[in-house]
Amino acid sequence: MKITTPRLVLQPTGPAYLESTFAYAGDPETTKLMFLLPFASREEAADYLRKAAAEWEKEAPAYYEFVILLDQVHVGGLTLYMLGEDRRTAELAWIVNRCYARRGIALEAARALMEFARDQLGICRFIAMCDSENTASRSLMEKLGMHFYSLTGGRYNRSSPEEERQELTYELFSSEVSHV
Repeated sequence: MKITTPRLVLQPTGPAYLESTFAYAGDPETTKLMFLLPFASREEAADYLRKAAAEWEKEAPAYYEFVILLDQVHVGGLTLYMLGEDRRTAELAWIVNRCYARRGIALEAARALMEFARDQLGICRFIAMCDSENTASRSLMEKLGMHFYSLTGGRYNRSSPEEERQELTYELFSSEVSHV
C-alpha cells in the first residue's frame, strides 16, 4: 500500500527503516512531550518496527504504521490506530524528524491518510491526542479541521514518568475531511 501527495510518499514501515526511525523516535528533544517515546535503544525500535511490519500482514490490522518519505528520504512516521469493534473510528499519531519540522510535512501526510482512511477503510470519526503543552501537535490538529473534544489528566510521558500531565483530545468526523 502506498499513498502519495505532491511531495510525499506514505508506505508501510519495517525493519529497513531502523536507523532513520531511531534518529527521530529516539531523540529526547523531538519526543519530550510524547506518550510512548523516546525509544530507549535501537533494539527497542527494531522490535517495534518488526511488530509494525507484522501488523501489515494481518487481514484486519489493529494499526497501520507508515513511514513518511520526502524526496525518497525517510523524515517521519504516521500511524492510524483502528478503534472500536466496528473499526469506524481511528486515532491518528505522527512524528517528524526535527530537521524537517515546520515544513507542513505532518499536515500533508495526515490529510492524505485521513482521505484514504475515509474512502478506503470507511472511517467515520478521527481522533488525535497530545500533551497539553504540545503546541505544535495542537496546531496541527486544528489545521486538519479537528475540534477540541476533551482535556483529561493521568497522562505520563515516557520522558518524565514521574510527572502527571494533561492530555488534549481532538476529533473530526469524516464528512468534515477536506480534499487535499
